[in-house]
Amino acid sequence: MSQQNQPLLTLGWREWVQLPELGLRNIKAKVDTGARSSALHAFEVETFDNNGVSCVQFKIHPNQRDSDSVVVCTAVLIDERLVRDSGGHREKRWVIATPVRLGRHAWTVECTLTARDDMLFRMLLGRTAIKNRAVVDPSRSYLVGKRLKKKNV
Repeated sequence: MSQQNQPLLTLGWREWVQLPELGLRNIKAKVDTGARSSALHAFEVETFDNNGVSCVQFKIHPNQRDSDSVVVCTAVLIDERLVRDSGGHREKRWVIATPVRLGRHAWTVECTLTARDDMLFRMLLGRTAIKNRAVVDPSRSYLVGKRLKKKNV
């Protein structure tokens, strides 16, 4: 059955997600229909060329309120975009595409990379990522994604 014929997932306003290609098993994401794009916490972001392919390496503190745990991630760059944050500030951000897994469901999403140390969630899952896939029940949490037993690091 095609994606169009499948019923939409119902997500809570926050969900546990996995980003397997980045080596991230447990990321608490805020499902944010007010944000067009998805955003992933990143610091010490460095771009590099890998045999003619533009790539990015970055570090992430995957767990809320824990700046000691660090995971180093590498991904192919797909774009650089000017993004307006919730405070109205414009920022140039690198964009990657990576598979996201919520429970038994998985698909590829585009994520902008930005420092989110001061934010409660290490990831925002924006409306473009869930378009034609899910609806959000803002009164509920963790309806689809489950926290995996093993921590990120």
